[in-house]
Formats: sequence, C-alpha cells, structure tokens
Amino acid sequence: MMGNAAEGMVFNIMRFSVSDGPGIRTTVFLKGCPLHCVWCHNPESIDRDPEILIRQERCIRCGSCAEDCEEHAIVRVGDRYETDRDLCVACGGCIDACAADAREMVGRKMRTDEVMEDVLRDRLFYERSGGGVTFSGGEPLLQHEFLRELLTTCKQEGLHTAVDTTGFTTPAILQDIAALTDLFLYDLKSVDDGIHTRFTGVSNEIILANLRRLAEWNASVIVRIPIVPGVNDDAGSITNAGAFIASLKTVKELHLLPYHRTGVAKLERLGKNNGGPDFLPPDWEHLNELVELLREYVETVCVGG
Repeated sequence: MMGNAAEGMVFNIMRFSVSDGPGIRTTVFLKGCPLHCVWCHNPESIDRDPEILIRQERCIRCGSCAEDCEEHAIVRVGDRYETDRDLCVACGGCIDACAADAREMVGRKMRTDEVMEDVLRDRLFYERSGGGVTFSGGEPLLQHEFLRELLTTCKQEGLHTAVDTTGFTTPAILQDIAALTDLFLYDLKSVDDGIHTRFTGVSNEIILANLRRLAEWNASVIVRIPIVPGVNDDAGSITNAGAFIASLKTVKELHLLPYHRTGVAKLERLGKNNGGPDFLPPDWEHLNELVELLREYVETVCVGG
C-alpha cells in the first residue's frame, strides 16, 4: 500500500460491524454533516471540528481538569465541574488530566494510510463473510477528497466498499464517488419537503434528485428510512416514500431503521440541547405494519440492516 498523505476528520472506526452492509465490515465514521436531524443518534458527528464529550457520572470531583485548563473554561458549580463550551478550544489538556476517564475527545485528524492500517487488520473476515468497508458519518461526502482517496485505496486492496450517505452533495461529487463505490446505503428521512426541512434543517430537493441520479446510473443502492414516531411513521408518509422508491425502478431494497434514544445522552455529554421534541422508539407491531405497506411498492423490505 502506498504512503498516502490525505487527511480527514474521523470520529470512530468500528470493527466487526454487521449492520452497515453485507458481511462483516469495518465502518469508518467521518465527522461533519450538513443536516441537523433533531433525532440524530450520533450528534457528535455533526460538527466538523473535534469536541470534548463529558461523562459527569464518572467525574470524581478532583478538580484536575480545571487546574490544567489554560482557557479557564472549567469551573466548579456546586458539587460538579462545568465546562464553558464558548471558552473551550478542545485542546485536550483536561482529558490528559482526568484520572477517571470522564472526558473524551471526539474527532481526530487521520491520514489515509492510518485509516487503512486499521481497516486491513480484518481482511480475512471480509473475505470469508463477503464483507468489506463502509464509510459513514456524519456525511462522508462532506470530506469527498479524503473519501475518494480512501475508496481508491480500498479498491486497490480488492475490498468491497459501501458509502452511507444522506445524498446532500453536488452531482459532480456524487458521480466521482459512485465510480469507486460498490454499494450506497442511502438515508431518506422523508419525501415531504416541508417535513424534511422542519426536522433536518435542509430541503430534500438535492437528496431526492441525487437518489434519482444513482438509480439512472444503475448504482447499487439500499434505501434506509429512519422511522421516527410523529415525524414519518404515518401511513401517508410511508406510502409516499414507497411510491417514490418504486418510481426509481433499479432500487429494489429498503431498510427501516427504528429510532432509538442513544443520541439524547450524547447531547448532554456534549453540552448541547437541540430543543427538539422528546421522541420515543416505535413499537414492533407498528414497524411490521409499515413493512407490509411498503412491500406493495418495494421488492425487499426489512427492519434494521
């Protein structure tokens, strides 16, 4: 493998993933996303810059973090230490000082060769299971030059590639990345532009247009819909989504991803509050009803994956 020098912002590399494409995979999560979904389960993926995640339940109140903070961003308030996020520059000094591992840096610059070193450790598992590498986020296409080099290196190594994307990018970038991608996992929040804009902060016009383009290019695509009660789980929203996917002709598989609440705790640990509604996960009976509705439009429909 060549000594590649491109750098990008990565916030997690998850080995032995079985839910981000076929077989056993390594999923590389790139930081930064143009959408701000109010139900996001990875809110640490939205901001492009590194952030400090704080687990107050681990804090032993020793004060070492405050003593080591050159920006004076950490002060004692009552029986706990609070971090002023406006003053914090995410230098990591407080993390090194914390003996209780209550603080964690989310996001670090990595070179292509560093990422690939992790990826190639499990080549044998990819080969035996029909797996490979998935690039997710955030929105990986936001770092398209870094992503292109990663995908190029994966293809040189003979690895199956998947990209988990919102599709919110330019047609030129999408076409460039499509040439190196074996499978797109395409996140479709809602086909209703008003609902999409309200809950994600952006219109779905580009997203729908790019999904049509992938279908026209005969790219391999699995559409994934996050099912969020009160947002897109009613019969009308689901049948509209099914009809749109059916119109694409070459897209034959759809996965429903039930909302879960892991993002709520992460928001608190990041010192954020999105001010959105308090969603609850959908129940399985309702999910099964949605699956049956969608099977009228799409050949293969399942929950998860």
